[in-house]
Amino acid sequence: MKLTKEILDKVRNIEGFPLGKDEDIIALSDPPYYTACPNPFIGEFIEKYGTSYDESTDEYNVEPYTADVSEGKNDPIYNAHSYHTKVPHKAIMRYILHYTKPGDIVFDGFCGTGMTGVAAAMCENPDEDFKIKLEQEARQDGKTIEWGARRAVLCDLSPAATFIAYNYNTPVDVEEFEKEAKRILQEVEDECGWMYETNHTINGTSQLSIDGKPIKGRINYTVWSDVFLCPNCMEEMIFWNIAVNKKTGKVMDKFHCPHCGLLTDKRNVEKAKTTIYDKALGKMIEQVKQVPVMINYSVGRKRFEKTPDEEDLKLLQKIEEMDIPYWYPTDRMPEGDESRRNDIAGITHIHHFYTKRNLWMLSAICDKAKENLRSLVAFQSICATLSSKLSRYNLGRRGNGPISGTLYVASLLAEANILNTFDGKIRDFSKAFSIICKKPLSIINCSSSTDLKNIPSNSIDYIFTDPPFGANLMYSELNFLWEAWLKVFTNNESEAIINKTQGKGLVEYQRIMERCFKEMHRILKPGRWMTVEFHNSKNSVWNAIQEAIMRAGFVVANVRSLNKQQGSFKQVTTTMAVKQDLIISAYKPKDRFVQDFVRQAGTEEGVWNFVRQHLERLPVTLESGGRLDVIPERQNYLLYDSMVAYHIQRGATVPMGAADFYQGLKQRFPERDGMYFLPDQVSKYEQKRMELELNEQLSFLILDEKTAIQWLRQELSKGPKTYQDIQPKFLQELKQLRHENMPELGDLLQESFLQDEKGRWYVPDTSKQSDLEKLRERRLLKDFEEYKTGRGKLRYFRTEAVRAGFKDCWSKKDYNTIVKIGERLPESVLQEDTTLLMYYDNALTRLGD
Repeated sequence: MKLTKEILDKVRNIEGFPLGKDEDIIALSDPPYYTACPNPFIGEFIEKYGTSYDESTDEYNVEPYTADVSEGKNDPIYNAHSYHTKVPHKAIMRYILHYTKPGDIVFDGFCGTGMTGVAAAMCENPDEDFKIKLEQEARQDGKTIEWGARRAVLCDLSPAATFIAYNYNTPVDVEEFEKEAKRILQEVEDECGWMYETNHTINGTSQLSIDGKPIKGRINYTVWSDVFLCPNCMEEMIFWNIAVNKKTGKVMDKFHCPHCGLLTDKRNVEKAKTTIYDKALGKMIEQVKQVPVMINYSVGRKRFEKTPDEEDLKLLQKIEEMDIPYWYPTDRMPEGDESRRNDIAGITHIHHFYTKRNLWMLSAICDKAKENLRSLVAFQSICATLSSKLSRYNLGRRGNGPISGTLYVASLLAEANILNTFDGKIRDFSKAFSIICKKPLSIINCSSSTDLKNIPSNSIDYIFTDPPFGANLMYSELNFLWEAWLKVFTNNESEAIINKTQGKGLVEYQRIMERCFKEMHRILKPGRWMTVEFHNSKNSVWNAIQEAIMRAGFVVANVRSLNKQQGSFKQVTTTMAVKQDLIISAYKPKDRFVQDFVRQAGTEEGVWNFVRQHLERLPVTLESGGRLDVIPERQNYLLYDSMVAYHIQRGATVPMGAADFYQGLKQRFPERDGMYFLPDQVSKYEQKRMELELNEQLSFLILDEKTAIQWLRQELSKGPKTYQDIQPKFLQELKQLRHENMPELGDLLQESFLQDEKGRWYVPDTSKQSDLEKLRERRLLKDFEEYKTGRGKLRYFRTEAVRAGFKDCWSKKDYNTIVKIGERLPESVLQEDTTLLMYYDNALTRLGD
C-alpha cells in the first residue's frame, strides 16, 4: 500500500497534521499500519477486524478493574527506547485482559511509545512467568483469563512518539535488523573510528607497544567542564579543577579562585564565553566555554582515566576544522517554556546540542540508516539525549545520562562514544524485537485526539490512555531534538498542555482535554470502559481532568490512588489528591439509558434509573491486605454526588436534595456496611463478607464544611457520641483550608445531627434528615445572599454556602449569578473544588448557548 500526496490531501484537514514536507512524511511512513500523519487506512482496519455494535444483542457487563497493579520497568521492551513517561506494558496487559476478549480493538489517544499496542499483542504470547502469575491471581478470585491477541489503534500528536510506537508494534526480522544495523555501525567505525582514539598513558607517560608505537585506547566518554570567571580578578576558573573533589566524588558548594584565592560559589560567578564561527549558520556566535577535562577509555577489557593531553586536544581541533560531509539538522529551537532555556548559553539551534565529533557520528549513522526505518529507530534512541550535551557526567554515581523531562545542560557533560552507544542500542532492540508481536496487530495514527474523524463511532471496545497532565512535561519541545532528525515535527496547536508560550492556561488545557475525551466517547462502544492513568500534578489539574471526562459524557465509577512505596492502592475520597498516581475508571452509558434520561431528566424516575445503571457498573467487592475495603462510590454521599454531576453535565435540574435521596436509597436498594447494592449483587458481597474482615472505614482529612460533615457522619454511624467524645478526634483530623469560613463544631452538629436524651449526637434517620437539611440549606442560602451583594474577590467564605447557592441558582436557571460569583472566588478555590467547577463550567456553557 502506498501513501501519496493525493492521499495526504484527504487527511490534511485533520487537527494535528504534523509540520514537515510531504516527501519527509511519506519517507517516515510505512502504510497501512503506520503513517507519520493522520492515518487514512484506519477505517479499513476497523472494518476488517472490528465488530459492529448492536445494543439489542450486546451482553457486555464488566466491573471496573480494581486489583493492585505494580509492574517493574526492568524489561527489554521498556528499556530499548527512552521516553518522558511510559507505563510498563505488563501493567496495561492486566487492564486489557480484564476489559476485553481476544480480537477486540483497544484505543490509546496519547500512546507515546505504543506500550498499549505492545500490551494488546502480548496478550497472545506473554512470557511464561507473567502468565503463571496472572493465572494464579485469577484462580484466587474465581476467574479465568482469556488469552489471545487484541488489536490496537494508537494515536499521538508527536511524530517522534508514533515512530517509536510503530517500531515496537510492527513485526521485525531480528536477524535482518542486526545484520543491517551492524553493517551501518561497521561502515561508520571504518570511516570515523579514529575520532574516538586516545594514547594510553600512565602517570602522564604514553605507553608503547612492542614495535615502539603508542598504544591506542578507545574512548568511552569524555567529560567536558564549564569555565567560570572569578568575580574578583576576572580570571578563568575550570569548574572541574576548582569545585570537584575527585576523592569523595562530590561537588563542593564553595570553592577558591586558583588565581586570587577568593572563596565563592556558582551563584556568584559568571560563565566564560567564547566566540566561534558557526559554518552551518554562516555567522559568528557566542557560546558558553566548555573544555575537555577527563577521558575515560578502554584498552582491551580494562578501563582507564586520563587528563586530555596535547594529542587529544590536537585531535579535537582537527575535527573542529573539518567539514561534516553529511546532512544534519540546524533548526532553531522553537519558542517555548522549556525549549529555549539554553539560549543564554548560546545553544540556540539543534546542532549546538552536540559536540562536533558526536554531530559528525550521528549524521553519518543517520545518512546510512535513512532507508531503513528499523535502524533509524535505534539511531533515534540515542540522538536526542544519550549522545547530546544533555548527558550529564554523574560524578560518583553509576552511569551518565540526562535529567528526565528537561533540556537542562549541566556544568559537567559526558560526551559518549556514539559507536559504543549505537552498538548497545542494537543489542537492546534485538532483545525487544525478538519479544514483540510476529504479525501486525496495531495501526498508528499521528494526529490530535481532538479530531478522530478517521475513526468510526462506536467502534472501539476499550480505551487505556495516559494523557499529558498540565505543565508536567513540555512534550513537543522535548521531542524537537528527535523530530529534527526525522524532519517531521509536532503541530502543537492542539497540544494538551499548560504552557505560557503557547498561551495555554488551565482553562485551555481543560477545554482541549474535553475535546479529546469527547472524541474518545464517540468512538467507544456504549457500555464499555475507559481507563485513565493520572500522574503527579496539582489538585486543580486533577479536577480539570475529571471535569473534562464527565463533560465528555463519561461517568467516573472508580478512582484509585497508587502508593508507589507500598505498591498498593487506596480509594480516593476527596479531590485533594496531590502527589498521587491515580487510576480513573470511567464508562460510557448505553444509548437506551441516555435516551431515557433525556426523556426523564429532572424527575425522580430519572434519578433512580441513573443509580441503578451506576450501581451496576461499580465494583461489588474490593480487597487489600487480605481484607475487604469499603467502596466509597457505593456510599450514599458519593452516589448523590455522581447523580448530581450527571444531571448538571447534561443541563438538567436536580430533582431532589441529599436527604430525600438518602431516604430513597434506603427504600429501593439493599444496604450493607454503609454501601448500597443492586439485589443481585448482595449475595456476592455477603459471600466475600463471610470470608474476609472489613477494613476500618476510610479516613477523611477535614478540609472544609463538606468533609467535616462526612467525617462526623462516619464517626457517629458507629454509635452516639457526646461533644466531648468527638472534639479531640475532630481537631486531630482538622486541616482547614485557608479561605474556609467553617462553622464551629457545635454549629455543625446542631445543623446536621440530632441529640438523644443523654445529650449524645447521632445520625438522624432519613425521615427526619430531610427537615434538618432544609433548615441548614436556608441558613446557607442566607450567607450566599450576602456574597451576591458584595464586590471584588471573596477571600474568606463558607464554601458550603457557595455550593448551596450555585445549586439553587442552577435550579432557577440563574446561570449569570453562578458565573459572577465564580469569577469572584479565588481561582485556586474554583479550580480545586469539583462541585463549584462543575456548576461554573456548565453555567458558562449555558450562557454561551
